[in-house]
Amino acid sequence: MAEEISGLRHLDAVKRLAARKVLEQVLRYIDKDPERNVERILELGERLALLPWHKEGIRNIRKDLAEHPAVGRFVHRLCTEVDPHVRRTLAVNYFLNALFFGEVQRKKFIDRGIMAPNLMTIDPTSACNLRCRGCWAGNYDRHDSLPLELLDRVIAEGKRMGTYYVTFLGGEPTLYPHLFTIMERHPDVAFQVYTNSLLVDQEFVDRLVGLGNAALVFSLEGPREFTDARRGRGVFQRIMDAMDLMRERKGFFGVAFTITRENCYTIMGDEFLDFLVGKGCFFGWSFHYIPVGRDPDPAMMVTLEQREWLADRIIEVRRTKPLQIADFWNDGEITLGCIAAGRAYLHINARGDVEPCAFVHFANDNIKDKSLRECLQSPLFKAYHRRQPFDGNHLRPCPIIDHPAMLREIVGESQAAATETGAEEILDGALARALDQRAAAWEPIAAGIWERRHRKEVRSPGPAASSP
Repeated sequence: MAEEISGLRHLDAVKRLAARKVLEQVLRYIDKDPERNVERILELGERLALLPWHKEGIRNIRKDLAEHPAVGRFVHRLCTEVDPHVRRTLAVNYFLNALFFGEVQRKKFIDRGIMAPNLMTIDPTSACNLRCRGCWAGNYDRHDSLPLELLDRVIAEGKRMGTYYVTFLGGEPTLYPHLFTIMERHPDVAFQVYTNSLLVDQEFVDRLVGLGNAALVFSLEGPREFTDARRGRGVFQRIMDAMDLMRERKGFFGVAFTITRENCYTIMGDEFLDFLVGKGCFFGWSFHYIPVGRDPDPAMMVTLEQREWLADRIIEVRRTKPLQIADFWNDGEITLGCIAAGRAYLHINARGDVEPCAFVHFANDNIKDKSLRECLQSPLFKAYHRRQPFDGNHLRPCPIIDHPAMLREIVGESQAAATETGAEEILDGALARALDQRAAAWEPIAAGIWERRHRKEVRSPGPAASSP
């Protein structure tokens, strides 16, 4: 039996090596003439794809390339503005390891009733050199850190389940002393590192680009006045300086927005998004402010009108700008609802608590005491799975802001414990009542958007993209 397993592993390694060589040749072919050769490769890929959702994904990319010139400009940017070593490494790790081999491996576990994620978000440390207003992680103990060998074990366990995509949150991940060591130990993983930029200097950038398997994600709230108001005076300029270093070195990087009612129209407006493209950004993660963590304040949340506008705006941006932005809540239609609790991702905090989501600070298990596979079968995660998706209208995907009553049921049923001070406030009291009211008010608006989209009706664009 041992010899048979060893033989299968050797065969798998041979297949991976052969596939990597083919993909690297394809990338070199695309580099010679991106506009012409990308379409040829996608056409071939659609014919050869093994899994139905891979075929559909490629088909959608081809459709967007044909109908929206900005998508072609985005591809051209990838082929000309990113260091070739970074481009090849991330392409192999994300498309080959995470999406191809990883999906096949994940399906084996899912067929056995184990929801293996394709993405793990992990806080290697809770230490931070800023104190941002309304930080979602602001009430975690700031002195926790995952031991290197533990983090190494978790990522290795994830790979055995097909997870080759890891995002480091915090705290501030660049404060973690073993950051580069862990990424060097796992050259086959696609990493994202969220950062406030304060420790990103030339040496850091050179080392990151040299590795090739990591993208930086700069956290900001829009132009200078919004970012400095939330993060501290001078932070915006530090981010801009770090972006310049990454662009000059041809690193791959993006941004993470926390969208509030104050910055909504500015941060998603044409002027600021075009500015980010000029700075060299390739992608963005859009997070609506959620009242968890430090001093939760429902008044900071986007208004219902703004969320409705964002639901359409995010589609417009992807079709008209040469950068790709995801909206963590309004893209529920793409993800078919909530992706938490291992359905597509999970969160491990710096203390080791395995949480269903970075915004849901409850857990049954700690990764220090159990394997990743055991944690994925916790009562909390299973309670999520029994209810996902939480609504047939995927514009209401979230148990925190769209179905807070279900979140209370899940936590109560699973007897999950709070993982930070004040986490229970979203379950009971004034904050919980505010979330209930918010969810009830959003339901008819979401229903209207859903009905319009599925009737294929055209809607007026609403507020001007660059102004409130």
